Amino acid sequence: MILHNRVSAEELKRRLAAETFTRLTISFYQYAHIEDPQAFRDQLYEGLFKLAVFGRIYVAHEGINAQISIPAHHESAVRDFLYAFPFMNGIRLNKAVDNNGHSFWVLKVKVREKIVADGIEDPSFNILKRGQYLDAQAFNALTSDPNTVIVDMRNHYEYEVGHFERAIEIPSDTFREQLPMSVEMLQDKKDQPIVMYCTGGIRCEKASAYLLHKGFKNVYHLEGGIIEYTNKAKEQGLPNKFLGKNFVFDARLGERIGPDIISHCHQCGAPCDTHTNCVNDGCHLLFLQCDACATKYEGCCSDECQHILHLPEEEQKAYRAGIDKGNLIFNKAKERLRPRLEELRARMDNGEE
Repeated sequence: MILHNRVSAEELKRRLAAETFTRLTISFYQYAHIEDPQAFRDQLYEGLFKLAVFGRIYVAHEGINAQISIPAHHESAVRDFLYAFPFMNGIRLNKAVDNNGHSFWVLKVKVREKIVADGIEDPSFNILKRGQYLDAQAFNALTSDPNTVIVDMRNHYEYEVGHFERAIEIPSDTFREQLPMSVEMLQDKKDQPIVMYCTGGIRCEKASAYLLHKGFKNVYHLEGGIIEYTNKAKEQGLPNKFLGKNFVFDARLGERIGPDIISHCHQCGAPCDTHTNCVNDGCHLLFLQCDACATKYEGCCSDECQHILHLPEEEQKAYRAGIDKGNLIFNKAKERLRPRLEELRARMDNGEE
């Protein structure tokens, strides 16, 4: 069996559109020691491919991190297949809040150095020595105490469109930058309860272990992240303390949690929480754009990109040659982040955060 995709993206999208059954978007992770990630990767691909599963899965010696789309009629079979691996037996499978099933159209299973890039090189760090789990009810109770510090361990563009009440932003574009920044920002909060959260739990779990590694004592993290919290709050009739939209790393780019729109279009300033990528192939900047600006700029982030969009294809290709787009995020410049960090420190000192 060929253990990778060989069909074009266009054909895969056509097949997805032609499906007559319902799909579910599910995410899961597990920190565990995997002796042979490549062999495990091949087993996963073969088993999930047979069940028509799409998605993005990372495998490393430290565990597995997955976001997948599965046929609803294969839900039990997928669960049984995953639970057959001893270290994944009984793991939580987070169902997406906005479960339209159109999150992926191809299966990709990749071996990585780590399932979450963290920049940690200290061999004494132990991911299994992590903070205490909080379920939705316990999270609401503990965060109702004004002495509790709530920390968002997601990227700034995720925080921008949605976050929990009173949550502190660690203003960065990468988790590896956030870890040392969180230690620095929370130094004078060591005696207070610290609650960390992220989208599905994988980043805040590692972050809680990192704070404990750095001498913090009273550290908690939200079990299952925003996704599990939202589902459980709805099931149990609990107040949902999350404001805005939850950013997700798939084709949806977000799932609606509640009616709140707490962010603004990056071009005109109107209320907006719709992420998009600039349609100029030499840019693909991730930014917020309202419907009016999407029409005005034809899906581009700027007049310059809109101008390039209308150039002949050969000129566009010449323009793109040699451009290193990197991890393009709107307003990503480090000179913006540093003043924001200082502002946050000042607000925390004044009791405003």
